Amino acid sequence: MITALAGGVGAARMLRGLAEVMPPGDITAVVNTGDDTVLHGLHISPDLDTVMYTLAGAINAETGWGLAGESWRVMESLERLGGITWFNLGDKDLATHCYRTQRLNEGATLSEVTAELASSWGVDVRLLPVTDDPLRTRMQLVDGPEVSFQEYFVHLHHEVAVASVRFEGSASTQPGPRVLEALSGSDVIVVCPSNPVVSIDPLLAVPGVLDSLLARRDDIVGVSPIVAGAALKGPADRLLAELGFEPSVVGVAKWYAPWMGTLVIDQADSALQHAVEAVGIRCMVTNTVMSTLELSADLARTVLHATR
Repeated sequence: MITALAGGVGAARMLRGLAEVMPPGDITAVVNTGDDTVLHGLHISPDLDTVMYTLAGAINAETGWGLAGESWRVMESLERLGGITWFNLGDKDLATHCYRTQRLNEGATLSEVTAELASSWGVDVRLLPVTDDPLRTRMQLVDGPEVSFQEYFVHLHHEVAVASVRFEGSASTQPGPRVLEALSGSDVIVVCPSNPVVSIDPLLAVPGVLDSLLARRDDIVGVSPIVAGAALKGPADRLLAELGFEPSVVGVAKWYAPWMGTLVIDQADSALQHAVEAVGIRCMVTNTVMSTLELSADLARTVLHATR
């Protein structure tokens, strides 16, 4: 049994690789909800949906988010009406958000709705929102106001410098059902190659999660989202630098070292292996770029053997 800490496209690809090399029912993914937002009256959970669609084989491969074969008639009509269209929602994808919002309004928890949606897509990996309570990532801009994560990431195209990040509501959240149980009971905890600042840190902000990870440090293996000094997707490299960390695998190691035992880095960074180990974390070198399902599966095999 393994538990993965997940958020975004890198996590989705990692989880799909893991599901190729072990029974999907033996995998639990604790997924970031700090990116969640309400738009057009609908509750949207981008990371949960990206993971779910990817595991279902239904993801839009070109964008890494949304559904393959989408149409955009609702957005086109909304634009003509002068509505908010900077956050694109495809016509088929809208059904997911409508269902989630309906069920939440009926009194279901986010965990319950997530299980229902995953079952409808035939996803056997257990998807657990890190919390059922409101948790929102907020970005304080260097030359501007504090904005929501989606405003920063989508509306502003993550092209603005960030001074700090906080997780609104974290102090009053509770871990989702079975989250702490999964962290304490798994043989290995895998930290997917997600953005450390805005995909993994929101999980740690939920009371009880970090303590559980500290107790399992030697059983935790992560994959660096930084390769050759740059993020493969998104602003992880810039965020690390803006928050005072080196935008490299060494910076990732320093970010994670207090609670992570092993870090897997790409062959392009092999010269930095000793620098990573000097931080106090074990280091393994392999190919971490998951450009195909086969490469994702190869990386998954390496990760599963990393703590043995």
